[in-house]
Amino acid sequence: MQFRDKTGQFGRRAVITALGFAQILAWGTSFYFPAVFATAIVADTGWSLGWVVSGTSIGLLVAGLISPQVGRLIDRHGGRPVLLASSLFFAVGLTGAGLAPNLPLYLFAWTLIGIGMGTGLYDAVFAALGRLYGSEARGPITNLTLFGGFASTICWPLSAFMIDHVGWRIACLIYAGLHLAIALPLQMLVIGPTPARAAPDPAQPDRPARPSRIDNETLIFALLVVVMSITAGIGSIVIVNFMIFLQARGVDYAVAVSLGTLFGPAQVGARVVERLFGNRYHPIWTMIASCSLMAIGLILLLGYFPILIVIILLYGAGYGVSWIGRGTLPLALFGPLRFPVLMGKLAFPSLIVQAAAPSAGAWLIEASGANVTIAVLTMLALVNVVLIGLLWATCRARISTDS
Repeated sequence: MQFRDKTGQFGRRAVITALGFAQILAWGTSFYFPAVFATAIVADTGWSLGWVVSGTSIGLLVAGLISPQVGRLIDRHGGRPVLLASSLFFAVGLTGAGLAPNLPLYLFAWTLIGIGMGTGLYDAVFAALGRLYGSEARGPITNLTLFGGFASTICWPLSAFMIDHVGWRIACLIYAGLHLAIALPLQMLVIGPTPARAAPDPAQPDRPARPSRIDNETLIFALLVVVMSITAGIGSIVIVNFMIFLQARGVDYAVAVSLGTLFGPAQVGARVVERLFGNRYHPIWTMIASCSLMAIGLILLLGYFPILIVIILLYGAGYGVSWIGRGTLPLALFGPLRFPVLMGKLAFPSLIVQAAAPSAGAWLIEASGANVTIAVLTMLALVNVVLIGLLWATCRARISTDS
């Protein structure tokens, strides 16, 4: 297999494969961490489940707070230093969590993992790919999400196996070692140093200037922020409380777990379709499809549609391609030169919402029940369909030109 191009640099296939393995490890040891680890940690330490799970919320909060600066760093220096730093922070944070003698130190470890999330999950890697490949980054971004879709499929059973055999603390240390032994060298190998991007020099009028603002940029940016934030918030609540929602529909827990295994394949399947046909249409149609499918899935769940597999496949497909639209739509609308910085700014509010959403969802379920929570999520999903339609109408002329 050819891994390097004619210039001696690693080709896109090698770059995406290496980053893909790093993404599986990054997502599996952060966003998907509590699904398997939380029960074991509570049983061993006596810490409350709410506080243990809130470690992930702290990590997402930290990731959101640093995302604008991460975008500026990638824009200025390329993705290499940021992605390498992410592996180091994941390793140190997971080591701290595994060795934590008390809850405060455990939560502090999650602030370090949060820095790893902010510098190593999709938003940062999308920005890095935009910096590396420019306007041709749509394909690499889509391909990368195919790897990320397998994070829970791989890491959940692996985590359960390690916890059963060596305990949750040693499992954390093993994951820290994998970040150092696999993710760090892979990213170091395939992502070479990127020349720093110099600021425009007024004394050199022939030098290309940074691209100017687009028409209706403030409105477009605001709509993107709200759409991405609502999508992230709904996604977080549904993932955390998925079993509760199914059981509220009268599904036995064991059956609910079995149905839940379809969620990952639904995401990956939709991303494969996007990979095969995405170059034929503007990325805004990816986001329109995402918002629509998520809304339809929630409407069917709210309406007690009897074929739950259909609900899971529709909603999972919509949520799966939302991550592609999250990276490719800003790239198409604002252009590759401004993409890294704007990606960091766009990620900030959505990550904050993503951090707060699980707690808000739990509060709503306790206060009003699962049925009311599903109704609220359905309403928000319908609002998101309206907003993405408004974004399409605002950008219609630009989209037609790009197409």
